[in-house]
Amino acid sequence: MFPPVYAIVDAEVAGERALRISEELVEAGVALIQYRDKSATARRLFEICAALAARLRGRANFIVNDRADIAALCDAGGVHVGQEDLGVEEARAVCGARWVGISTHNAEQLSAALRTSADYVAVGPVFATTTKKNPDPVVGLEFVARARALTGKPIVAIGGISVQNAESVYRAGADSVAVIRDLMATGKPAERAAEYIRIAAKVRSGQS
Repeated sequence: MFPPVYAIVDAEVAGERALRISEELVEAGVALIQYRDKSATARRLFEICAALAARLRGRANFIVNDRADIAALCDAGGVHVGQEDLGVEEARAVCGARWVGISTHNAEQLSAALRTSADYVAVGPVFATTTKKNPDPVVGLEFVARARALTGKPIVAIGGISVQNAESVYRAGADSVAVIRDLMATGKPAERAAEYIRIAAKVRSGQS
């Protein structure tokens, strides 16, 4: 079963605490963690990702944002690409059997992504988000439901998700919710992650 919480450890939010936060998240039961740093040099990004990959190996699936080459070099669990990065098949040519996920923001992008070998498809922003400087238009829960109806691939919902609205996102059909800022909202990311896991378990138990 696809992990219900997709934790994104963003350098702007986590700073130098990326390793410690990732450790805490794993201890709380998070099994899927992505590291994202849009401003680091290639060398610095490799160093951080290599450390995270080594620390998380065998405990959680570690995903590198954007950079398929770095994911392969540090033997990460996979790479996540956006619409302006390498395509899914090009990323897979670099990463091999590792996971390759892709972000989609509209019906055209979703349709294209579903024709690729992507292991999962992210859809969003589901709600308004402040994490990105120039976010795409909000797609809403209806788009999550639409994506769910079109594919058996895991659907990851992203954008403005919090413990207050997570249940509605799972019920719309998302297998997992990608969370950045809300994990840090209380200063206790592990406790917040555990809340998401409980919400997902509640929804899944009701659907079984």
